[in-house]
Amino acid sequence: MKVTVKVPATTANIGPGFDCFGLALPIYNTITLEETVYPTTGLEINVLAGDSQEIADFRVPTDETNIIYKAIELLYTYIGQTPPALRINIKSDIPIAKGLGSSASVIVGGILAANELLGKPADMDALLAIANEVEGHPDNIAPALLGGFVLSSVEDDGSIEWRKIQWPENWHLTVCIPDYELSTEISRSVLPQEVPLLDAAFNARRCAMFVEALHSQDVKLMKLALKDKLHQPHRMRLVPGLEEISNKLENVENVMGTVLSGAGPAILVISYGNNLSEIKNIITETWETLSVKSKVKTFDIEEQGAQILKVQ
Repeated sequence: MKVTVKVPATTANIGPGFDCFGLALPIYNTITLEETVYPTTGLEINVLAGDSQEIADFRVPTDETNIIYKAIELLYTYIGQTPPALRINIKSDIPIAKGLGSSASVIVGGILAANELLGKPADMDALLAIANEVEGHPDNIAPALLGGFVLSSVEDDGSIEWRKIQWPENWHLTVCIPDYELSTEISRSVLPQEVPLLDAAFNARRCAMFVEALHSQDVKLMKLALKDKLHQPHRMRLVPGLEEISNKLENVENVMGTVLSGAGPAILVISYGNNLSEIKNIITETWETLSVKSKVKTFDIEEQGAQILKVQ
């Protein structure tokens, strides 16, 4: 049996919602999971380059230490079984180490495909909890699986509490991807283990504003809501150009805010109106002065989460 799953990229945190807010973007990884039979044994993991069937060098483990296999193994353990010999093909279109949820996408794709192979023993809540056990935080996992804008929280028992909130149709997402990488581990290493009470209270207020701004489509409130004191100030030095881009866009008409996408280095600009070209030019020109090549794209939110494309 063979199952193919398509999973969207995600952007997380979105300013104040550290490890809590996330939304899905229309860039995709496609994961195909196949039970193999004799004479093939064991585990085979292939990462395919773009639209080709060529094996790509993405510097990811191709043995049992791969996160996609760890997630699949957890699902099998959950139902009291051991994984069979498997072939896993990953068609990777989501940039790695850019803050766009590439790891979450393969984790979600792996367990969703494995769940289909097993006859769907796990419900959505179980899949979220298993995926989170591998990823460590649900802000990317939840929108990758569910689509749209999702707020999520890990509870004491390991379950994930989540809610989807409608994203305004006329609010644009401009994703700015520099040509350098930044691992989540390095980006998290600069964060303090404790934060001042005033900073925690600041972000709590901003999260409340954020949710209300979505419900009421209040542009003025969202401009305030996108401020953060918990993670972005500490990560600013790891992302050359972020401070300059943010300052230049702050007074540009129709721009609500500029934030890190997840742990970075990709940047997310939230705006409305029709001056997208101006926004893109400011970003591109700023990075060019720092000798940073980049790709800048504007997307609508992806309301559809992970999808099973084919079962053979």
